[in-house]
Amino acid sequence: MHSSNLRLEEPIRMASILEPSKPSFFPAMTKIVGTLGPKSRTVEIISGCLNAGMSVARFDFSWGDTEFHQETLDNLKKAIKSVKKLCAVMLDTVGPELQVVNKSEHPISLEADTMVVLTPDQEKEASSNLLPINFHGLSKAVKKGDTIFIGQYLFTGNETTSVWLEVDEVKGEDVVCMIKNSATLSGQLYTFHVSQIHIDLPTLTDKDKEVIRTWGVRNSIDILSLSYTRHAEDIRHARDYLSKLDGLDQTQIFAKIENIEGLKHFDEILQEADGVILSRGTLGIDLPSEKVFLFQKAAIYKCNVAGKPVVVTRVVDSMADNLRPTRAEATDVANAVLDGCDAILLGAETLRGFYPVESISTVGRICSEAEKVFNQDLYFKKTSKHVGEEISHLESIASSAVRAAIVVKASVIICFTSSGRAARFIAKYRPTMPILSVVIPRLQTNQLQWTFTGAFEARQSLIVKGIFPILADPRHPAESANTEESILEVALDHGKALGVINPHDRVVVFQKVGDSSVVKIVELDK
Repeated sequence: MHSSNLRLEEPIRMASILEPSKPSFFPAMTKIVGTLGPKSRTVEIISGCLNAGMSVARFDFSWGDTEFHQETLDNLKKAIKSVKKLCAVMLDTVGPELQVVNKSEHPISLEADTMVVLTPDQEKEASSNLLPINFHGLSKAVKKGDTIFIGQYLFTGNETTSVWLEVDEVKGEDVVCMIKNSATLSGQLYTFHVSQIHIDLPTLTDKDKEVIRTWGVRNSIDILSLSYTRHAEDIRHARDYLSKLDGLDQTQIFAKIENIEGLKHFDEILQEADGVILSRGTLGIDLPSEKVFLFQKAAIYKCNVAGKPVVVTRVVDSMADNLRPTRAEATDVANAVLDGCDAILLGAETLRGFYPVESISTVGRICSEAEKVFNQDLYFKKTSKHVGEEISHLESIASSAVRAAIVVKASVIICFTSSGRAARFIAKYRPTMPILSVVIPRLQTNQLQWTFTGAFEARQSLIVKGIFPILADPRHPAESANTEESILEVALDHGKALGVINPHDRVVVFQKVGDSSVVKIVELDK
């Protein structure tokens, strides 16, 4: 285990815990990904989610058609214009997800200690003793004693909408299981997961490709969440597919680690992916309960030292139905922040929950409080030691900017960047102050037309901890000495308008002038 990232100054004044948190334009440095769905698709609700702290909107294609998601995305665009806040778009693929099909949509009651048959014959009607599934290879993949979990949001231990099965025998293509807990399944589709068993299906399915080719291209998605990533080749295959589609060659790919296979190949996957999502719902089934925290800490640490964003899921499940999280959930969010995660992903809480805005607001406040006791000094030393002498010139300057900002107690770090790499290197060292990333558009051509880049880079940084992007006017190139002061004034004015820069503050500026990277400290007069 690595040293604790918790910093508590002793003796701590316990009464200070009761002091109200100060309101801020940025609810937290840690980002929040919100899944938009039936309970969070109106302009009003989405605007509330953006104001509460959502910076990435996730569209989960394991349910709903493209028309439904398009209407939601159109409302997101209206909300963005209304509240004047950037938001990235994440497309979450279905992948090799196994499902139980209930065409009648009637609730199905399953009783503990009784038998149920899983059959690939989808023409049969679902009942309490027969469940049709969408996979013909299950009987060849499982054996007596294997465990299977079924439900809308999988098994968590306290739900009555998910069920735990144990394989009793295999009869041809059918699998006979013993029901371990009573539950009622409702709705048309339920996910089912076979613990620690390889499923011989492609990671990027034909259905996924069709959604990406149509909906994804139409909306120029910023991030692709590749569900059930099991090997580095999965990432390479997805990237090759995106590169052939109009406008998606810059789309980032986040590996969604959901099972033992992904865990075993984590290091090679991390090298290929642009970021990682730890899908703790399904991981919590494949792993023994006592091992889940260990994987989370180890995976986050690896992502941190690699400088790649890492997202944690399934944190405040109870808020789908309740206005407040449980004590364990609140502590879980804080521990994820202290572990070093970049973002928290909310699924059911915002997708079908009754309190989507409150869920985002609550998680943001917990993250903000945890960030106050994050041991940045220890983190900085640990990250610097791991990088060692192999550090690149750009990263060396970026880490120096962070150290300078800490020493002079700067209110913000302003970073001018075109690709976003400089801002990400700064974020890698987890400064305690916001990073205002001024993204400078670049003119490029495909030999048919000229276009400006920059919008992709700005939105994609919205999932990285601490970075708050500003898309600059392309008429003011950052490398030009003549406009250096004017563009800095624009950035400072923006920071003042946001309330993160005040009179007499010190600001650290990271800027590339010609072939040189420059760090300077600016002390404001007013």
